[in-house]
Amino acid sequence: MALRSAQRDMDELAKVEKSGRHRDTERAQRLLADERTIRTRALAQANDVKQDAAHWVDLKNHLPQTAAQMQADYNAIHAFDLAPLAAAMQKAETDWPEKKSDLESRLAAERSLVATADEAWQSTADARRQAAASNAVGLDYGALFAAAATLHSTAADLPKQAAEVQSLTAQLYNSWDKLLVDMDVRGIGTAREYDQKVRTITTVHPAGTTSSDEKWVTVSKGSYDAMRNNLGMAIEHKPAGKYDIEAERTAQPAGFAYMAPPGQSNQYGHWENSGGHSFWVFYGQYALMRDLLFNHSYRAPDPYDWNGYRTAQRSGQTYYGRDSDSGSAKYGSQGAETQKTYSGSSYAKSGGFRDSQYASKSGSYRDSQYASPASRDPNVDRSPKRFGSGSSRPEEPHVAPPPQRSYRPAPSRPPARSSPGRTFGRRR
Repeated sequence: MALRSAQRDMDELAKVEKSGRHRDTERAQRLLADERTIRTRALAQANDVKQDAAHWVDLKNHLPQTAAQMQADYNAIHAFDLAPLAAAMQKAETDWPEKKSDLESRLAAERSLVATADEAWQSTADARRQAAASNAVGLDYGALFAAAATLHSTAADLPKQAAEVQSLTAQLYNSWDKLLVDMDVRGIGTAREYDQKVRTITTVHPAGTTSSDEKWVTVSKGSYDAMRNNLGMAIEHKPAGKYDIEAERTAQPAGFAYMAPPGQSNQYGHWENSGGHSFWVFYGQYALMRDLLFNHSYRAPDPYDWNGYRTAQRSGQTYYGRDSDSGSAKYGSQGAETQKTYSGSSYAKSGGFRDSQYASKSGSYRDSQYASPASRDPNVDRSPKRFGSGSSRPEEPHVAPPPQRSYRPAPSRPPARSSPGRTFGRRR
């Protein structure tokens, strides 16, 4: 096929050359480009054929070794024990019935690999005996080498795929959340870098053992802008009973996913009524998870908030709520609760909460007649400077600019608000 196509192009080029018309230049260039593509493809195919032929010749010259390798691969396949995997999957099917069909199909695929290998082994019994004796008379090379390839790939794939299935089974017993806990922009002009600090909170079920990890990651400007409103929110959530690839990736208020519908309870906690108000209480074994999700400032949502969250979630939207006092968002970067909880973040210190009393006011007078020239410059790097080793992200050295005289009045900072904490015991 490639040769016929190349011949047609050559015939066309011959006609173009014979006509000698200037307007045919572009056509000739296109035909030459097609020729080069066909030539490259043909060379690649020829190389593949050459390699396959060399492999077959090598196998023919080492028939006893081929038979020995087939025996080794067959032994490895049957030495691999699928019983522990089957037991783990049976337990997972009991704990997570909705995953039973998927898990059974994965285990069936593992057993199918073994069955296919057995068939290849049995069907080449005579050919393997001939190969072991270096007897090539009437030997079906094609069937022998195909069976050898099947046995070899199965011996390698069986433990690999079993490990993948085991990992999927273990994922069902974990829930995890990725919280956006800080944002920062470094550098100036076109050299700016956009960073996000993500806290990953993992809880193992049913024990309720929780661990966390925080790290700064550099993202594109587009990703940074897309997440700009989601400080303090869970930007990814994977519930227990799901695989990691099934994680929810629509931002949501942190912790809401673990709460039952109003008036109900679940493994994580229950709704409690006091003084005519209903609020969510986490059980004691999930206290650490609660504190990490709410940045050690847990304020129980009311049923109205939870219902609004569920309505938004069903439509694939992010729920930001509404603060009853200010009328603005309650959650996310512009949320009143977030601005209190994350007032010490880099995002806050760089003026992210511009309209909040918790913002750093270093750039508030940029348009004032009292502002210094540097503060009016939009390209000046206003990212916070870090000192010491408290951050997990390596920092670039910052050179302080020469001092400039400024008559800008220093802004006053209101005292931090405090709120009474709430202590929850473990439900018996």
